Formats: sequence, structure tokens, C-alpha cells
Amino acid sequence: MPHVAPKAPDASVPATPLTPRAGAGAGGADLLAALAPAVFLVLWALGFVVAKIGLAHADPLSFLAIRYLILVAVLVPVVAVLRPPMPRGARAWGHIAMVGFLIQVVYFGAAYAGMAMGVSAGVAAVIGSTQPLAVALAAPALTGERIAARGWLGLALGAGGSLAVVLSGRGLDAAPPVAVLACVVSMLGMAAATLWQRRFAVPAHPLWVNLIHFGLGSAVIGPAALAGPLQVDWTPGFWGAVLWVSITNSLVSISILLFLLKRSEAARVSALFYLVPPLAAVIGWAALGESLALAGWAGIAVAAAGVWLVSARR
Repeated sequence: MPHVAPKAPDASVPATPLTPRAGAGAGGADLLAALAPAVFLVLWALGFVVAKIGLAHADPLSFLAIRYLILVAVLVPVVAVLRPPMPRGARAWGHIAMVGFLIQVVYFGAAYAGMAMGVSAGVAAVIGSTQPLAVALAAPALTGERIAARGWLGLALGAGGSLAVVLSGRGLDAAPPVAVLACVVSMLGMAAATLWQRRFAVPAHPLWVNLIHFGLGSAVIGPAALAGPLQVDWTPGFWGAVLWVSITNSLVSISILLFLLKRSEAARVSALFYLVPPLAAVIGWAALGESLALAGWAGIAVAAAGVWLVSARR
């Protein structure tokens, strides 16, 4: 099956820090595109480690609600001062809001709920990393993208390698089925967001995109947190964790992800998620002293090979 070249960037998208103007330094844009996947992977994998620390100080809904409130409090004055152009029309607002709901409410909300009910952060990460398969299955019908044979082989290797990393360390937890189901719902939320963004991408300034995303997340998660136990330890460990995930995972990582989706196929970008559990395992091994067996290192190599098969251009 022939390989489909990625779509060219939409000329109607206004220049932003993530979308340079045509002719304003193609070399710089290419360098940014080359570095973006690595930066995204490191920040996203760190997010699981830091979230694990943060959830020791707060219940999941309170952690998320405070995270979103911080982001809205930061973005509102920035938008007011810089006055970036607003999204044009109800259609643009609707598509941006849908992606925000799928990522901030479904993906993060369900993942944190699953972890609170007994699924470990590592298993939650590996369940989430299987979303490239969901994207690959749905992309031909929803975005017109086709996956070549080598791409399917890469997706299978990525899934197997990620699973090997988790199983080598601690195995699948004896979590209740509803907790595992929550993590599956989380994975489907990110897959749906990836496909929606690729299919219905609209030109919009990143500041407005982020404000809509986090405002919606705050409006949905905030009331749910108030109805819950509201267990928060206001310690330096909590503030360090919530500020880290607010800035790096919410602002920087999501902006990079949306930038990558504008430049490449959904399946190719989503394949990066296969490297999140292995990279998180490496970070845990280096920073937290967590053990990583030989089978885990082998799983990292297999997952990396799978992502290369999906991402490499012929």
C-alpha cells in the first residue's frame, strides 16, 4: 500500500511561536519540527512520574481542578494584555472545545480516576500508549490516511515493547475492572482528540486554544472535585508537582502535540506515545531508583524500533 505524504501546513494558520510564517526561516521551522518529538516525549513521560508524586498529596479530581485553575489564572491576563486574534466563528470554537474536552476531561480525568481506584501509574501509561492502534484503525475512515504494512508492524512492535517494560518491572496490578476500564476510556479520549484535531483542525492562536481547553477543563472538573473528598496536603511537594504538570504537561506538551498534528499524519504522531512508558521507566530508574530488568531494556529497544518503522519516511 503506498505511503501517503503528510499534509502541507495550512497557509491560513496565523504565525505563532509554533507555526512560523512561510518564508520567515524554513530552516528554523524544520529544526523546531525535528526537536519537537523528543521534547514532547521527555515532558510527557516526566508528567507520569511527577503526577505520581502529586497524587500522594491530593485526590485526583482536586489535583486536576487546581491545575486547571492555575492555568486559567495565568492565561487570562496574558490573553488580555497580548490580545491575540480570537478563533473565528462558532465552528472554530466548537472544534477547539471538543479537542479540549477529550484531552483535559476524558484523557486526564479518566486516567487519574483509574489510578485513584488502584491502577498504577505505569500500567495507566501503558494502557494510554496503546492509543496509536485505535488511531490507526480509525484514521483511514476519518482522515483518509492509510497505514502501510511496515506501519502496522511498527504499531505491533510498539505495543509489545511498551507492555514488556511494565511487565518486567511490576506486572499488571490487581486493580478492579472499573479502574482498568477508566484507563481504557482515557486512552480512547486521547485517540479521539488526535483524530478530531487532525480532521477538523482550525486556525487559532495557541493562547486562545489553551485558554479554551483549560477553561473547559476547570468548568467540568472543578464542580466534580467540590463534590468529592477534597483531600489536599498543601506541602511543597504538592505545589512542585502541580506547578510542573501545569506548565510542562498542560501548556508546553499539549502545544507541541497540536503543532505536530498539523505537520504529520495522526498515526505517525500518535506512535510517539509508545515510547512514553519505556521513557517513564528510564526516568523512574534514574531519578527514583526504581528497578528495570533486562527484559525492560529489551522492551525499550523494541518499542523504539516500532516507532521508527511508523515514523520513518521512505
